[in-house]
Amino acid sequence: MFKKLLTTVLAPLFLIGSFAASAGGGYGYKKDIVDVAASNDSFTTLVAAVKAAGLVDTLKGDGPFTVFAPTNEAFAKLPAGTVESLLKPENKDKLVAILTYHVVPGKVYAKQVVNIDSATSVQGANIDITAMNGKVKVDNANVIKTDIKASNGVIHVIDSVILPTDKATTAKR
Repeated sequence: MFKKLLTTVLAPLFLIGSFAASAGGGYGYKKDIVDVAASNDSFTTLVAAVKAAGLVDTLKGDGPFTVFAPTNEAFAKLPAGTVESLLKPENKDKLVAILTYHVVPGKVYAKQVVNIDSATSVQGANIDITAMNGKVKVDNANVIKTDIKASNGVIHVIDSVILPTDKATTAKR
């Protein structure tokens, strides 16, 4: 009887555990943050910027990371020529500062974000977070989709590019 119990109860658990382990990544997801973004047409500008900044390997790393990911439409809200200028090699440092301002170490899910008022970005400056009436803002951007899971963290989609202030940019120096 004990053997039958083991077979009927533990075998399905073993199969579930094996599937989860084979799914890949630290959280059971195969795609890392970069691959998740690259597989979505809404993030082509972000992916191009990550490549130009030389941050692909970093964002494919172990993490975990929380990324506030601006959509193509968010980048389009910037003044004309801004994106093109940032993608130039001579502006790489500025691009890195802007992109790393969108990344927070650790994985912070939506249920946690609503309980904090700021988070320190990888860039070094604090991102202001406000939650009101079921909506969350990071700096001036609205969070429009939450908890997109990746093997090395989580992505929250935002509708505007957030920019470190001059004070925040110099705070890290």
